Amino acid sequence: MRISARNQIKGTILEVTKGATTSHVRVDIGGQIVTSSITNEAVDELGLKAGGKAVVVIKASDVMIAVN
Repeated sequence: MRISARNQIKGTILEVTKGATTSHVRVDIGGQIVTSSITNEAVDELGLKAGGKAVVVIKASDVMIAVN
């Protein structure tokens, strides 16, 4: 797979929770958990399930950082 996004992080799928149309996929990326909302159809097409390997790709127009 080739993709232009540079923020790619390998991880392990912890959980896939399906809703009516959208699934929440939780991925462990070295002790931190990233959650993505994707369609149920995408989950099925990609064969996502707990314990599987995945690459988290982050492509956002805005990223905010705050400190206390």
